[in-house]
Amino acid sequence: MDRTRVFIVEDQPTLLRNLLKVLGTFPELELVGSAQQGEVAVEEVVRTRPELVLLDLELPDVHGIEVTRRLKRRAPEVEVLILTSFEDEQKVYEAIQAGASGYLVKRVGPEKIRSGIREVMEGGTVLEPLIAKRFWNYFHSLQARPPEPERAPNPWGLTPAEFEVLRYVAKGLSNAEVGRVMTLERRTVRTHLSHIYRKMGVHSHVEAVVLALRAGLVEL
Repeated sequence: MDRTRVFIVEDQPTLLRNLLKVLGTFPELELVGSAQQGEVAVEEVVRTRPELVLLDLELPDVHGIEVTRRLKRRAPEVEVLILTSFEDEQKVYEAIQAGASGYLVKRVGPEKIRSGIREVMEGGTVLEPLIAKRFWNYFHSLQARPPEPERAPNPWGLTPAEFEVLRYVAKGLSNAEVGRVMTLERRTVRTHLSHIYRKMGVHSHVEAVVLALRAGLVEL
């Protein structure tokens, strides 16, 4: 069984110990390191190259959103899953804009964190139901009336296949689901997404969807 390499960033020693202990019992997860400060976390993640970082926002030196930005610049392939006590949608949006692939609050149990990691690694976006409702309402507020197809702008030079992937992602499909619909391997979907991110100048599919919504290229 392939194991997901996970790095944990949490400044509360007791909570960090508990996370390491509990998540270490899940056979599909391999804990490759931890840090209690943002600066240290960035350097250690670049060195150890985990697949996913479980990241607190409330750190003593650098805010978790800035840590996310730095991680996505220096290790763009690493997924970031936020685990924090903040519940407002503004923090959610800032984290997603910075490149995070999910946002959980600390009241959730270990199984929810486990399933969140799995969902992110499958190409999904993890948000708790109450936060997700407010967040998707914000998404809907961004949605422009789509222009006529023949006049639809393509300022990023996306290929037809990349457009199709982006449209399915905007509908909420995971990488695996997009692959099944388009009859593509999941790694091919990820390759298309990496090209989309590069062309659009973003770090996550949520950011890409926001830009496409504003341009009227996709619908929710």
